[in-house]
Amino acid sequence: MSYRYCPQCAAELKHREIGGALRQACPACDFVFWNNPTPVVAVIVETADGVVLARNAAWPEGLFSVITGFLEANEQPEECAIREVKEELNLDAGPASFVGYYPLYRRNQLILAFHVEASGELRLNEELIDYKLIPVDKLKGWDSVTGQAVWDWLARRGQPAALADTARG
Repeated sequence: MSYRYCPQCAAELKHREIGGALRQACPACDFVFWNNPTPVVAVIVETADGVVLARNAAWPEGLFSVITGFLEANEQPEECAIREVKEELNLDAGPASFVGYYPLYRRNQLILAFHVEASGELRLNEELIDYKLIPVDKLKGWDSVTGQAVWDWLARRGQPAALADTARG
């Protein structure tokens, strides 16, 4: 991502070296566009029937993943995990336990992965169009940062972290 004009004073941004890297900076007000990664929370949602994998309405047929959402201002990542589970699945989640962090360079995001146990009547919000429940002993990771989080979570539980296509079809 880049800007052409300063969001503070509307002057045209120029490239200059700052801290050893080429950055967009404003010559008029000294604004610097740092292009910091966006924090995103991913949640491995475990219910009595298994782990919930959901399909976003914008995704291709057969693609499923864990629940994800953007961290909001002044929100703790653990709170975000519980909020996203309620908003997207209508489930009540218990405490969120940290699984790990995973850089997603191509989207300039930092994924903060958590696990929660959840209960209630599962209802998808407007962002999601399908879901499946995978028994924990059948769950496997997949080739992405959220799949890596699943691998890591399974490994902590003592389950083999075999690559599989659990998130598809």
